[in-house]
Amino acid sequence: MTMTQLSPIVQVTHLTKSFGKTTIIDGLSFEVRRGETFGLLGSNGSGKTTIIRTLLGIYIADGGSLTINGHAYSPKNGEIIGYLPEERGLYRNETVLDVMLYFGELKGMSRKDAKTYSLEFLKKVSLADKAKTKLSKLSGGQQQKVQLGITMMNNPELLILDEPTKGFDPVNRRLLRSLIEERRAAGATIILVTHDMAEVEELCDRLILLKDGKAAAYGTVAEVRAAHGGKSIDDIFVDLYSYTVQDQPAEEEHHV
Repeated sequence: MTMTQLSPIVQVTHLTKSFGKTTIIDGLSFEVRRGETFGLLGSNGSGKTTIIRTLLGIYIADGGSLTINGHAYSPKNGEIIGYLPEERGLYRNETVLDVMLYFGELKGMSRKDAKTYSLEFLKKVSLADKAKTKLSKLSGGQQQKVQLGITMMNNPELLILDEPTKGFDPVNRRLLRSLIEERRAAGATIILVTHDMAEVEELCDRLILLKDGKAAAYGTVAEVRAAHGGKSIDDIFVDLYSYTVQDQPAEEEHHV
């Protein structure tokens, strides 16, 4: 086994990030191991999006380091990453297939390969009849499926999925979970951001639960549960974030 295979795919070391006088991430360290599904958890405003955006070079860290395959993010290693943000960003006035082909070619695929992948994916998620339909005519859930398909194009080594099943009914939630598991079985590493703790227990190998810019819990699902008396991840989350109505934090700002 090579050192690359042994080393973590993502390494965050003593990360600090503030906005103005507000510290969002406070000396945080953790790693994501190759081939695992890793839960990045916390309440709104806990810093999950800040970590991802700093990892991808959108924000600059105030202190510490973040690496992917041992290096800071750059466009050169960006091709190994598939990122599904919580905010959807598709060209709504174009057809589903044209949008998928466009992004496939941006990812370095030939138009032929991008078309083959796109048609197969649309069939898999029951959208084959929507290939020539404009994105604006699709429901929010259907658009989310298309964006997930784009995220997974070109078989990225690292998938970062921010609330991929949010708002889905049980049938589509199960479908998308199976797609995530399929990519993992093919060797991908997955960072999963979700508020569905049942999803965490079903899909994740390890997790980090953020609070006040630090790790309130970190380890395998079994380790975290054992450290909290065998409680479910959902109950642990509630215990860590228990507060009265008047203590609730302000709504998460866009940059966090």
